[in-house]
Amino acid sequence: MITIQQLLNRIRWDPSFAKAEFLIGYYDRVERRINKAPLNQVYLTPGDHFFFHVAGTDGAIREVPFHRVKEVYKDGKLIWHREH
Repeated sequence: MITIQQLLNRIRWDPSFAKAEFLIGYYDRVERRINKAPLNQVYLTPGDHFFFHVAGTDGAIREVPFHRVKEVYKDGKLIWHREH
């Protein structure tokens, strides 16, 4: 299995693969469930291999560790997952 960083790099650098709608499913410890966010609402800092930022449904920006990413969907189909 590839790492989440490898998958995000492929989405970033492979234009034919990136022509899709992507959702990132991450575990929210407060809500105790997996939240899904469109990739265009996920903010990646170049060189940061530990965290990304995402806007919550309340508009607050959250810092999420990459190890909490549990699922990635491409056009509604699960293409990557990590055990919960």
